[in-house]
Amino acid sequence: MNKHVYCVIMAGGLGTRFWPMSRTMKPKQFIDVLGEGKTLIQQTFDRLKKICPIENIIVVTNNTYAEIVQEQLPELLPDNILREPARRNTAPCIAYAAHRIYSKDADAIMVVNPSDHLIRNEEDFVNTINTSVDVAEKEDRLMTLGILPSRPDTGYGYIQFVDCDSEINNLKKVKTFTEKPHLELAETFLKSGDFLWNSGIFIWSVKGIIRAMDQHMPEMNTLFAKGANIYGTGDESDFIYNTYMVCKNISIDYGVMEKADNVYVLVSDFGWSDLGTWGSLYENRSHDKNGNAIVGKNVMLYDTKNCIVHMPKEKMVLLQGLDDYIVVEANDILLVVRKKDEQNIRKFVNDVMIEKGEQFI
Repeated sequence: MNKHVYCVIMAGGLGTRFWPMSRTMKPKQFIDVLGEGKTLIQQTFDRLKKICPIENIIVVTNNTYAEIVQEQLPELLPDNILREPARRNTAPCIAYAAHRIYSKDADAIMVVNPSDHLIRNEEDFVNTINTSVDVAEKEDRLMTLGILPSRPDTGYGYIQFVDCDSEINNLKKVKTFTEKPHLELAETFLKSGDFLWNSGIFIWSVKGIIRAMDQHMPEMNTLFAKGANIYGTGDESDFIYNTYMVCKNISIDYGVMEKADNVYVLVSDFGWSDLGTWGSLYENRSHDKNGNAIVGKNVMLYDTKNCIVHMPKEKMVLLQGLDDYIVVEANDILLVVRKKDEQNIRKFVNDVMIEKGEQFI
């Protein structure tokens, strides 16, 4: 196992589109969403143990979740929980991890993973990551994994690619990024054959990503570079607090990947879903003869089809006459929404917070 490979898990998100099961104090990455006995972050950690030494796995999360991370991942070194004092999107998260790793190992290769994705074929995933690591060790390429799309999903970002000069057939040059297109555009992407879903999984050398941040986000890179002699010391927490209070809120996609000219995508197919919505959970559950995906022991359906129904284990629920709905009860909250309108859940959550208060969020 390559001692220079470091796997970074980004675990600070709120999972708002999975409300009401995902709540501020316990977002979806810390929940057994699929009912398989392990939370999403536990599944992610177990996958990454096959790629790098446990001591090289790092979790970046909000201060609020540091204890639950340690509780759910007892094998994780406490010093490898990087605590963010505020939510500032993925660019600061990655900048923090990159400079922290660089202070220990200038020859490191970073594998950056969201904490809440579903991957069904772990062997193919590990092989794909290992191929990417081999490329990153030899060449200055910023790589992401692109997933062969199976439907015109409007909840995913898309990557357009072109062929490039490479010994690896499925390594392509990135042409454009598009964030969550409308349905008609997503259908066009699918028909074209040169678009992939953006997995949000990145592979690069630590030197390469720091160089790219210095070129495209120099102010942010300078902020984190100032901690070169502070990372790993008792002063790190105060340094990071002060840094996050002044750094920009921006994603790594906007900050670097859409600007750099050495961005590549590895065409991948390993049973991936970001489980970002109830609709994506519907796609990954078994269905009854009427196309319903049901979680719960005591759910009875009449004249109901193409729905996802997610209920507490012992809750008795009877539904009649629904087609293509999301019906969820969790944390004393009931949600009933058309599946086609699930992208509005974030707006609904915001309305609840304004009109009813944070206790429901």
